[in-house]
Amino acid sequence: MDRFNLVSVALGLACLAGIDLYLTVFVTGLAIHFDWITLSPSYQSLEILGQPWIIAIAGVMYALEFFADKVPWLDSAWDTVHTIIRPIGGALLALQVLGHHSPIVDVLVILLGGSASLVTHTAKASTRLVANSSPEPASNIGLSVIEDVAVFGGLALIHYNPVLALAIFIFAIAAFLYFAPKIFRSMKAKIWLALNKLNAAPDVHRAAALPIALPSRLAPIFAKQNLLGETIAWAVPCVSGRGRRISANLFGALVATNEEPQKIVFVARKNWKPFCQTIDLESSTIAREPQFLSENLVIVPSGGRGPKYSFLFTRSRGPLVELVAEDLRHKLSTPAAHTLVRETIHA
Repeated sequence: MDRFNLVSVALGLACLAGIDLYLTVFVTGLAIHFDWITLSPSYQSLEILGQPWIIAIAGVMYALEFFADKVPWLDSAWDTVHTIIRPIGGALLALQVLGHHSPIVDVLVILLGGSASLVTHTAKASTRLVANSSPEPASNIGLSVIEDVAVFGGLALIHYNPVLALAIFIFAIAAFLYFAPKIFRSMKAKIWLALNKLNAAPDVHRAAALPIALPSRLAPIFAKQNLLGETIAWAVPCVSGRGRRISANLFGALVATNEEPQKIVFVARKNWKPFCQTIDLESSTIAREPQFLSENLVIVPSGGRGPKYSFLFTRSRGPLVELVAEDLRHKLSTPAAHTLVRETIHA
């Protein structure tokens, strides 16, 4: 049981190091140095963390991280730099707890500790990247406080019940890995939008008409799914979409047809497979919502019941998104005329 507790403490500290390496070392070092905790003979190897020079370095680095973590985008830059530092620190902490045995065991400990730190670091970094979609600092400050509290709470739990702490960490890691595909797709979209905002010139000129050609890689998907043979009224590429059955599909397109003016089709590839979703716009409200990184086209049921859809475009496509919103509002405001046109076409 004592050996299992050692492994629990080692992996628990590695997990916390992935969230905040410096705070983990700083608090642990203070607790050891001032005898807030008494190390049993099995944990004497951790005494080195109580050395004043280690506490001082960890404290200074934590002070820097404390402020960097609360500034939008600076926190993501800080996390990028620490993508290597935190897993290495977590691996070393795990090795320090378990001690040196044989080269094979040491390598296994380093791999397990480093992997645990990398997973928690990735969870933190991806959450911060998603939060940075909005320029306000409140979400960053809130996340930073929650992370610090999590580290304090995790250290206390490791001290009193290391096995329970490890079980909670494993559950949290498993939950993150389960949602990882969606999180990474969202991260990819945010990175794409950020790079586009930095590099692309804004499109200040209003387009005379909406484009009618689908991107070449999406045209076969629409042709295959389009069993009724509708003709395209317009087709506008977008970065991603969210809504019923739609979850951050990257680099799709919104398509309107002449035969079904009160419906649009979202065409994309989902998990590398063709994906096509028809959206009924009847009794819906269409809005353009400019965001910090993106231009959003939002479709909301007027009565509050039904699926809500949101489609993200790059910031440079603002005028085009407004043109799409106006076209859809116009079609929804004159249903009788479109019904007549549709009946004439079929006749």
